[in-house]
Amino acid sequence: MKTTDPPSGITAELPGKATVRKATVSIDDKHVDVRAYGLDTPDGAVGFAVHDMPGDRYPLEDILQRILETYMVNTAEPLTSSNVRKVTFDGRPALDARLTSETEGETLTGFIRLIEDDKHLVQALALGPAANEKALKDLYERLLASLRIP
Repeated sequence: MKTTDPPSGITAELPGKATVRKATVSIDDKHVDVRAYGLDTPDGAVGFAVHDMPGDRYPLEDILQRILETYMVNTAEPLTSSNVRKVTFDGRPALDARLTSETEGETLTGFIRLIEDDKHLVQALALGPAANEKALKDLYERLLASLRIP
């Protein structure tokens, strides 16, 4: 299902109707509007988020670290990244990483891409049980293939 972030025109196809979460976060004492579009599937969660700020404002590695820290604050579970590498997405600088969270009862795995844009930072993500890694990777790759930043 095609999902559009109305203010930016950024679109992606998700495997169903997305839930939209809006927030304003403080980054270095500046308010940044964020809209996240995601849904849970039988294999895990998938979605994308748009931050209303120039993507080149902070190094992507720093942004990834903030995401890991925020996850831990919100869930009390550790989230680590590995296989971090710089890539490009439609000519834009981007950062890819594999995600892992190991808790007492379950291991989660996932994938994230952070994309710099002139007016936005775009985040694409899939995360779910490690047993579903192949299906999660497929969801994530389909999300990336459909992601369009005007």
